[in-house]
Amino acid sequence: MAVLDKNKKIAVVTGAGGTLCSAMALALAQQGIAVALLGRDLGKLEDVREKILLNEGFAIAISTDVTSEREVLAANDLILRQMGVPSILINGAGGNQAAAVTDFTTYEPEELTEETERTRGFLNMDLKVFESVLQTNTMGTVIPCQIFGKEMAKKGGGAIINIASMNSFRPLSRVGAYGMAKAGIANFTQWLASYLAPANIRVNAIAPGFFVNDRSRRILFTEDGSYSERGNSILRQTPLKRFGDASELIGCMNWLVSEENAGFVTGTVIPVDGGFLANSGI
Repeated sequence: MAVLDKNKKIAVVTGAGGTLCSAMALALAQQGIAVALLGRDLGKLEDVREKILLNEGFAIAISTDVTSEREVLAANDLILRQMGVPSILINGAGGNQAAAVTDFTTYEPEELTEETERTRGFLNMDLKVFESVLQTNTMGTVIPCQIFGKEMAKKGGGAIINIASMNSFRPLSRVGAYGMAKAGIANFTQWLASYLAPANIRVNAIAPGFFVNDRSRRILFTEDGSYSERGNSILRQTPLKRFGDASELIGCMNWLVSEENAGFVTGTVIPVDGGFLANSGI
């Protein structure tokens, strides 16, 4: 088992069991950075940790609900005891819920009735589910920023990367709650960058376009592996005519965490989207 070198940089990655953030965690570890893997599913975190250890890296896995201040504080205490003070924070925990996605792209009279199969619109949506999506994606970023940001400020600096979305720039059909949350992440990133600048903490965000993961696969593809209607719609708007791969986020991440290469970069929200935002569709 690898032993932590006290001179190593330390990174915290939330949502580290997911497709995108597990790739980011592995990439950080490959550069000799010790990584604390946070997320709800300990099994998935342990899988990522094993991959890091097999490559002689160092990582710990901590089951954490990042919307719980108590749980994030407990994770912070464990990281401080076992690793030290982090200088990098990647806020990747988040996502959507099926029950917060409308069946329609615009209003339909059916949604004036109680929700039944394929009649979920905004007007009959369970607002507790809507609120849950907001909570996960917004407070699930705010709480780690405050708790780990405090440690960075004590140490004298650091770098925070939040995970935004195409929804941060423009509303996408059917995902009102998720879009509202991710628009908030972009605004919060800019605000926090200005606020924490005197503490020598840079805050930026990466806005992935459409990447394939376990959740999106069901939306982008049909059971026979062909593109779904929504998948085809996205590709029509994406100049590179394909979905992204998690590995294609790593270059942007590496640049943003590097003081040498991005020391004067803060408050940015950078699309990695295959040109999606550049295409008006006209």
